[in-house]
Amino acid sequence: MPIINSTYTAKGLFKNGHFSTIYSAKLRPVPKVVQQRERLELNDGDFIDIDWSFPIKPSSKVAILLHGLEGNAQRVYMQGQAKIFTEHGWNVAAMNHRGCSGEENRLYLSYNSGRTEDLAELIDYILEKNTYAEIALVGFSLGGNLVLKYLGERQTIPKELKTGVSISAPLHLSGSLEQLIKLENFVYNHTFINDLKGKYKRKMSHFPEQMSTTEYKKVRTLLDFDNLYTAPAHGFNDAYDYYEKSSSLQFLPSITTKVLILNALNDSFLSEKCYPIDIASNSKNIFLESPRHGGHVGFHINNKVYYSEKRTLEFINS
Repeated sequence: MPIINSTYTAKGLFKNGHFSTIYSAKLRPVPKVVQQRERLELNDGDFIDIDWSFPIKPSSKVAILLHGLEGNAQRVYMQGQAKIFTEHGWNVAAMNHRGCSGEENRLYLSYNSGRTEDLAELIDYILEKNTYAEIALVGFSLGGNLVLKYLGERQTIPKELKTGVSISAPLHLSGSLEQLIKLENFVYNHTFINDLKGKYKRKMSHFPEQMSTTEYKKVRTLLDFDNLYTAPAHGFNDAYDYYEKSSSLQFLPSITTKVLILNALNDSFLSEKCYPIDIASNSKNIFLESPRHGGHVGFHINNKVYYSEKRTLEFINS
């Protein structure tokens, strides 16, 4: 019965989910970690950029990190996780989703909460290029949903892939959308939609037959964006078809890899279905940890290290 009684308790203002979320994203000093960029040319003619970090000594272990919606490998949570891994002898491959590394991707399609093909291609590339005894997957928010979906939707995965960790992940996408459009989440929703509209506008000049100013002006919510761009660009009927098919919750019972789901109870992005108590209770592989505090990727201990970073390393090494 892998339900974990969390030892994490926030202090002071960090007990407030919104404070821990905003502080951790905007105010925490960025941990210093050296990154080396490599471009992976994909089979469909597009590309993704990977930011590598390395320990002092050569390693036979690599952690692949996946960021959240409109993030990148330079986000503070990505750098913090990369730092603790390299300090403990792991190579780190921080994956930038298509169009998130500072350069627009080449195709009309981009990335989304359920498109695991790029992750699969990256894993194959890493194993072809290097000899690794162990691979770990760590995803944050949207990236956490991708990790779980990847592990649950495939009949086989590489034998080197030993563990996965999903942090602050919206396992049920339509439920999380309903959370995000609530008034209490106005700041986050407004930030996301501004970033996504900017991306839409930049893409519009490259794909005038599929995108237009008229459609751009209709984008006022995340649901609008997913209906007008995400769904048609990635072969879904509409936004809710995308949410249903891309939510990792339905794939959890098929996961045979040891995974940790770390979702705080005061994460305002998550709905009730993002805490799969029944599934974890009946699984040998899925470990669910739901501390009272932590907000959305905001598990503050101090500015140097976060609980999620320590817990991820501990779980993967256990």
